[in-house]
Amino acid sequence: MTKAPTATNLMTDFSLEMTGKDVDDLSQAAHLIPHGTRVNVTFLGNEDLEMRLAASRAVLAKGLVPVPHISARRLKSRAELEVYLGSLRDAGAIESVFAVGGDPTEPEGPYADSESVIRSGLLAEYGVRKVSIAGYPEGHPDIAEEVLWDALAGKADSLQKQGLEGTIITQFAFDDAPAFEWIEQVRARGITMPIRVGVPGPAGVKRLIGFARRFGIGANAMIVKKYGFSLTNLMATAGPDKLIRALENGYDAERHGEVRLHFYTFGGLTATSAWIHKFRAS
Repeated sequence: MTKAPTATNLMTDFSLEMTGKDVDDLSQAAHLIPHGTRVNVTFLGNEDLEMRLAASRAVLAKGLVPVPHISARRLKSRAELEVYLGSLRDAGAIESVFAVGGDPTEPEGPYADSESVIRSGLLAEYGVRKVSIAGYPEGHPDIAEEVLWDALAGKADSLQKQGLEGTIITQFAFDDAPAFEWIEQVRARGITMPIRVGVPGPAGVKRLIGFARRFGIGANAMIVKKYGFSLTNLMATAGPDKLIRALENGYDAERHGEVRLHFYTFGGLTATSAWIHKFRAS
């Protein structure tokens, strides 16, 4: 069995997430973030094209790698997607993107899911070379499990046929067990692309539980105790120390393939970056 890496090595080449409103936060955090770190830039309903582009330019200016999100169900037309991709290309932020279905229940245009965006061929046409896709170790509250597996296989197949490099980014987790179980199922299905396990950055306990419930992630008393915080102290702040060490202890390269971490910052890019910096130093 391959020896598991230390937590610091598991966190080598970690990635982060920011919204279009976090440009000032990025400026404060930049000195804490290693050069070349991937920073995902969201595609939210309350953001417009210029906000997304400004965030991607800011990431580039700090010596980091922007990974702009493409929210399939928010796109109103093929033309809107082409304008977005062309703008990213002009900004020098086109190499890597994250294709995701997005929050709307009903599509606002021709793209029902991220697979339809990938299959359009437009990503490669405009210069995209690396595409991240979503993974759901604990399922999705609105999508059946077999549908999720079929979609993952379909996207992996389409990326391979187009010669695009793929990465899976999972929903955030409180528990290492379902993450590893799911990763082993991914590998058993012949999907070998790297996986980035989603980890919540340090945040208030109440807020973390709220996000977990919204996205259908397990947050029962046993799990949150294992993660390291108490349901009786909702005003406290919790970090992912225990989760990362559990992931480090359970990771086996032969069984799990290439695994790294992706931090969901929940609006606290500086706080998350400072926490990572301190954790890695320790």
